[in-house]
Order: sequence, then C-alpha cells, then structure tokens
Amino acid sequence: MRRERTSTGTAWEQQVGYSRAIRTGDTIRVAGTIATDDDGEVVAPGDPYEQTKHAFGIVSDALTALDAAIEDVVQTRMYVTDIDEQEQVGEAHSEFFDDVRPVATMVEVSGLATPEAVVEVEAVAQVE
Repeated sequence: MRRERTSTGTAWEQQVGYSRAIRTGDTIRVAGTIATDDDGEVVAPGDPYEQTKHAFGIVSDALTALDAAIEDVVQTRMYVTDIDEQEQVGEAHSEFFDDVRPVATMVEVSGLATPEAVVEVEAVAQVE
C-alpha cells in the first residue's frame, strides 16, 4: 500500500525516526504531538489550554499537508499530566472539534517527552 507522509521538520522527528503524519489509503494517522514552536521549544509551558490549542493546530497543519482537514478527524487522544486540568484541555478540544465530534479519549500520564509539556495529542482522520 502506498504511504504518504509529512513532517514538521523538528529535530525530534529526525532524532527518533518518525513522521508527524502518515496517510495510507483513506486513513491518516497523526503522531503524538506536543505544543512546540519551529525551534522545537515548548509553547506556553505548563498551560494545558494553550498547549492543547497549539498542538491541535499542528495536527491541523499535518492533515492539510496530506489533503485532509479537521472535519475528517474520527478519533482523538489526549494525554495529560494532570487530569484535574481536563476542563481546560476539553475546552481547547471543543474549539477544534465541536461540530466534528470525533470519538475522544483523555488519560493522565506520569510525564511527557519534556517536563514543560503538559498535554500531548493524537488524531486519526478518515478521508474519501
């Protein structure tokens, strides 16, 4: 099966050996995404709302690069370092997906790739 992939160009992708997103057929899977800027620095350290918005913005860009959109997302996963911040994370999720309503999972984890990151998101999209 043909695989099409996209990258954000961050050092982590090269260092770890992964793609931001891969399209196989009509399915696009977006890798775990934390809120980083073009230099790989965490955006809004410790702020779950802003980090969630930024991370889903990166997801949106990856989908666009593979001829898809937020409206094509059928599943999201959110990993948070403090489940007590679920309302803030959920609010940011809703700003992207209120009309889309993908299935969604949010779980608390003990840590992410860098201590400044408090949210990591994933997405799966289905396109025609």
